[in-house]
Amino acid sequence: MGSDEGSKSERAIIDRRNFLGRIAAGGAGLASLGVLTKVGDGFVAKQMAAATTKVTHQWAMVIDLRYCNGCKLCTEACQSAHYLHADQTWINVFRMEDAGGAAYFMPRPCMMCEDPPCVPVCPVKANFRTDEGITLVDQSRCIGTRICMNACPYQARYFNWEAPRPAPRQPFPQEPTWPVPQVEGTVGKCVDCAAMLPTGRLPECVSHCPMGVIYLGDLETDVAVNGIGNTVKLSEFVRDNNAVKFKESYGTHPRVYYILGDGQDLDADTGTS
Repeated sequence: MGSDEGSKSERAIIDRRNFLGRIAAGGAGLASLGVLTKVGDGFVAKQMAAATTKVTHQWAMVIDLRYCNGCKLCTEACQSAHYLHADQTWINVFRMEDAGGAAYFMPRPCMMCEDPPCVPVCPVKANFRTDEGITLVDQSRCIGTRICMNACPYQARYFNWEAPRPAPRQPFPQEPTWPVPQVEGTVGKCVDCAAMLPTGRLPECVSHCPMGVIYLGDLETDVAVNGIGNTVKLSEFVRDNNAVKFKESYGTHPRVYYILGDGQDLDADTGTS
């Protein structure tokens, strides 16, 4: 096995140990990301009766801007794993300026809003939110109106103007939780690597950040883990570091928390990528 393959295998083992051993410690294992059922040619979220539904995770992210150096390895890892074109940056890294004019960097994935404005505007119900808080697109239903793109205040959606990049056989079925390859004429977005979570693997952006900037958190267990092995109590981490949410005034209730450095202000216009 070559050094690159060995490194990838070792990373997968470390990811699984960190994720299962910390976020899922003491549990019965990772549950699936909401129940999906096939309707026609697509998949939509199925709401089970309250008496029989037991949601075991509520996913969130914490992004610690104090340590982001703008390397964009999170973007590269996401694009590579999902076979995206160069202009499809499901997690984009913006160059910003603080109050003193100093540069800092802001990774922006999908905010996984609790009240996602992209969902109700879709005329064919191609957008939906799972029981565990992840907003997805059913590309077999999407007809490409792009109304959801206009509705997203975070500019976190991308239209597939051209045929997708050729992709080999994937480790997961082509479903909303793993939309690889993308479908021409539809909308795509960050999916938090949803298909990977039940296998114990961290999202690609989390595991490939060398600075440990991005944490995957679980509001249910109150634990968050980054790609370099740091584990924190989620509620204390965001409270003690005065974490904020991006454009929270829009009332979308995003599930991505940002920890700021001195002089940083996310209420300002997003900078250049």
